[in-house]
Amino acid sequence: MQLYLPIADIPVNIFLILAMGAAVGFVSGMFGIGGGFLMTPLLIFIGIAPAVAVASVASHIAASSFSGAISYWRRRAIDPALAVVLLTGGTIGTALGVWTFTQLRALGQLDLMIALSYVALLTTVGGLMFWEGLRAMMRTRRGVAAPRRSHGWIHGLPLKMRFKRSKIYLSVMPVVVVGVVIGFIGAVMGIGGGFILVPIMIYLLRVPTSTVIGTSMVLTLVTMTFATLLHAITNHLVDVVLALILMVGGVTGAQFGARAGQKIRGEQLRLLLGLLVLAVGIRFAIELVIRPEDLFTIRETGVGG
Repeated sequence: MQLYLPIADIPVNIFLILAMGAAVGFVSGMFGIGGGFLMTPLLIFIGIAPAVAVASVASHIAASSFSGAISYWRRRAIDPALAVVLLTGGTIGTALGVWTFTQLRALGQLDLMIALSYVALLTTVGGLMFWEGLRAMMRTRRGVAAPRRSHGWIHGLPLKMRFKRSKIYLSVMPVVVVGVVIGFIGAVMGIGGGFILVPIMIYLLRVPTSTVIGTSMVLTLVTMTFATLLHAITNHLVDVVLALILMVGGVTGAQFGARAGQKIRGEQLRLLLGLLVLAVGIRFAIELVIRPEDLFTIRETGVGG
């Protein structure tokens, strides 16, 4: 059944979009991440313009993060102080990202920039996650304990603040910088950034796992909501019809994914997630180098006076 998307300006199969939303929701529920890194490329691969895909997926991620954030808040698994500091940088990064997005679109370089960003980010992060998961599995089979992580130079920075819920004493400087980076990446690429934020908070900032996922969801919720509003106001690219269909599929798939994730060991989850991220990055790289069927496209940009 075909459905016309008003902002994307193309007809799509509604069942295909629902299936994509359900599949990404399943992955999100299994791995505890937003899934934007997977949804945005899938939409681009089926012909939706990268600019519309990025802007529309931002609203989908915000909606998906809302229920998760509420759940973690009820379980007292969110550090409010840490979330506020992250959001200080996150809102700045989001505003900067939307401005960059608008400038690149005006220059006609947005599609290329999004593709290159996905190739660089996903292949790097996916490769690192795959390697770390593989090493963890090998240590488990050999019965070797994981090496203890010592505090690095980041914990010696000034302007320290005590985050009571997470039980850490840390400078606000790296926390704000992380928020800026995640907000910027999310606005430009249409990803929540949870698959990047969570490892950074655990391995770099030493935030305990008991509060890291819930706190990251709060950042994702606020920054993606902010990005959606900015994209809608400045670029008029948020396709509400597309976002609603994705939400329906995503909520359904997430329930089954969460159950599946509970049956798989942590190192196996990291290995599978690394493979998935790496595969999407390689797929984008292939798209950049293969010869397109149509060398030129004609698109109406306006009516001259």
